[in-house]
Amino acid sequence: METAEPIPTYADRVTDWDGDLNSARLHVVSGKGGTGKTTVAAALALALATGGRKVLLVEVEGRQGIAQLFDTAPLPYSEEPIAAAPGGGELRALAIDAEPALLEYLSMFYNLGFAGRTLRRMGAIEFATTLAPGLRDVLFTGKIKECVGRTDDRGRYVYDHVVVDAPPTGRVVKFLDVTRAMADLAKSGPIHGHSDGVVRLLHSPGTVVHLVTLLEELPVRETLEAVAELDAADLRPGAVLFNRVRPGRLPAGSVAAAAAGRIDTAQLADGLALAGFRADPELVDALAHEAVEHAIRADAEDSAREQVAAIDLPAISLPDLTAGIDVAELYELAEVLNEHGVGDHGVGSAR
Repeated sequence: METAEPIPTYADRVTDWDGDLNSARLHVVSGKGGTGKTTVAAALALALATGGRKVLLVEVEGRQGIAQLFDTAPLPYSEEPIAAAPGGGELRALAIDAEPALLEYLSMFYNLGFAGRTLRRMGAIEFATTLAPGLRDVLFTGKIKECVGRTDDRGRYVYDHVVVDAPPTGRVVKFLDVTRAMADLAKSGPIHGHSDGVVRLLHSPGTVVHLVTLLEELPVRETLEAVAELDAADLRPGAVLFNRVRPGRLPAGSVAAAAAGRIDTAQLADGLALAGFRADPELVDALAHEAVEHAIRADAEDSAREQVAAIDLPAISLPDLTAGIDVAELYELAEVLNEHGVGDHGVGSAR
């Protein structure tokens, strides 16, 4: 008698970190608000730095979230050492601010350092960036491009990777593509050349956009929409990073029945008795209720995984660290990412 082939499950289809992603030099991390994208961006930067690499972690939203994660003073507008990675790696951090970025831009392309300082005293810079909010994104992506492309006196890249804690998924495509409009407006000159270089970098295979999500309906839906928007804008989606994933407490074959409320309370009582607990009816009923609630959540999480699996991107689950996040937990998350292939270049550092 022929046996039917087993139906592929999500676990059969999902892939770990795609090795090609390790060759990308710019890693943009986005996600719906509240999914923990800053935490995941920091852990990803540590994972990429493992093994002796030099990585820059960039913040663009002005929240000083990186400084809070690493329990350090607010970051200035400079690339500051913030952590060491296993194997001799180095992690630096940069919080980009619009005003010094604009002054740097004016000095770099127009030799207007003195004039820029005058504009700052007049408040013109704040006025300009408030009047044209897109200008901030142009400055931020321009600074990121400069960091990615910077080389030392031997012509080697200063950073092996740059990781950006980017705006949320609802705004990330606009953030990354704002410079394309600038390049179209300025048909020649330094602005056009610089803008064109930013566009080429962000739309190259060397840039990937990773999406952080929770195993919940709204974050997953926003993740799927973000992937479609990235594809439409010719930006490269990277991996989906499931954050704060809790372990399952029920056998996989029991989840559907439990979610439907089918709990064998007699078997539950027997199990309690075997474990040495008094199986009074109130305790059994309370545990049965907890099992149903857990199964409903697990069933919804499986559905979320299936939806993400359909878009055929690498996916990694990061554990829920119930004690909260501090520097030690960041290293723990980085180790999980390393175990899934993050940072396994197969080649030496670019330095």
